[in-house]
Amino acid sequence: MANPFVHVEYSADDLAAAKKFYKGLFGWKLKEMPGMGGWAGIDVGGGTGGGMGSKQMPGQPTSWTAYVAVDSVKKTIAKARAAGAQIVVEYQPVGTMGALGVFIDPQGAALGVWEEAAKPKAAPKKAAAKKPAAKKAAKKAAKKPAAKKAAKKKK
Repeated sequence: MANPFVHVEYSADDLAAAKKFYKGLFGWKLKEMPGMGGWAGIDVGGGTGGGMGSKQMPGQPTSWTAYVAVDSVKKTIAKARAAGAQIVVEYQPVGTMGALGVFIDPQGAALGVWEEAAKPKAAPKKAAAKKPAAKKAAKKAAKKPAAKKAAKKKK
């Protein structure tokens, strides 16, 4: 699954470490923008991307404000923890809609992950009714004697 989100901006003091963390966690492709102070566009592999850059104001916290779509909140939270993240919300079901988790990355920014609930599978289409094998066999057997009688009459 691609891990899409609506465009958000990420800002951090150690941008190189942040880029390494997120590329490793989600496999995102980062496109460096020359002349923009290390700012990079984020290609999430589907959906709308975002951007990463250095903090713009003194005292600005490292931050995100977004939820990323994932196949499994539990697996993603475990992977984030293994990569050095602090877990804020391990796994929280949200009614029948899905579940979320929240972590703080090694740079100090919070990010949520969202797992949409599985959609009910459509009922399988009914196949056209087939004739039972016994009826087919009986029909073939009925045709054979007639063919034999016709062949005998020709002799």
